Amino acid sequence: MVLLQVSGIHKKNERGFELKDVSFSQQWYQQIAIAGETGSGKSTLLRIIAGLAQQDAGEVIYDGKKVPGPNDQLIPGHPKIAYLSQQFELPHYLRVEQVLEYANKLTQRSAEQLFQICRITHLLKRRTDQLSGGEQQRIAIARLLIGSPGLLLLDEPYSNTDMIHKQLLKAIIEDIAEQLKISIIMVSHDPVDALSWADEILLMRDGRIIQHGMPKEVYRHPVDNYAAGLLGKYNVWEDKNGVQRIVRPEDLVLSRKHISDVKGTVQNIIFCGSYYDVEVYTDTRMFTSRMMNLTIEEGDIVTVSPVESLK
Repeated sequence: MVLLQVSGIHKKNERGFELKDVSFSQQWYQQIAIAGETGSGKSTLLRIIAGLAQQDAGEVIYDGKKVPGPNDQLIPGHPKIAYLSQQFELPHYLRVEQVLEYANKLTQRSAEQLFQICRITHLLKRRTDQLSGGEQQRIAIARLLIGSPGLLLLDEPYSNTDMIHKQLLKAIIEDIAEQLKISIIMVSHDPVDALSWADEILLMRDGRIIQHGMPKEVYRHPVDNYAAGLLGKYNVWEDKNGVQRIVRPEDLVLSRKHISDVKGTVQNIIFCGSYYDVEVYTDTRMFTSRMMNLTIEEGDIVTVSPVESLK
């Protein structure tokens, strides 16, 4: 069943940037990630969906009803769509419980569950100016969720966070979706975040959606080099007929034996924790292969092959 229908959205701003015919749908309880380079229109699209920015054409339908823009109502926004921007703010010098009580329409039991999910129960007596950036972000999310929205829009929630808070916030967002039964659209620049979390990924470029689908499908079969680069490292492999395709580092095999006509020198071995990225330079290009167990050294002469060519 469709929760959100975005149809034919166009938006041109004073700097000449334009959203161009953006359309997609979201099912109830579906989680969508949006990826794209800076300036591709991701944040503008979220604000239009939330009813905080006015599109020039097209419409947003939430649960069967049109989402009005700022031109259509005195106070912008939609009561069932919550939007957390990158520049969220909390009232200064108030206790956290005061900030949350102001907008609270939940029962005590439901509020306590929400505070536990957001990991903020221990912060309720503190003042907002006594909180870290990560703690403030969790309070801001809880304040949005107090209104019992059906859709939560998150604009780069992991930006400017350290690794410890990022892992905590990931767990919180997963719990929000699972325990509170809230659909989420999240903008993220980190491919790992999008691939591991989303049910569907939308890739944007220059105000357009250039590809959308399940994470595995979009990762394995990007429409072009730009789409491939948004979701991680990649190689351009050219077969004997001159046909080029995208090959991910984990699908590229290096060998000291002659199993391919493509030969190069190992120039760099990059330790990445649970794996190594090995850079091999041929006469014309560079390839990156991902290895779990390192069996070669810098300076080795190796051949390069896609995995499927060895089967």
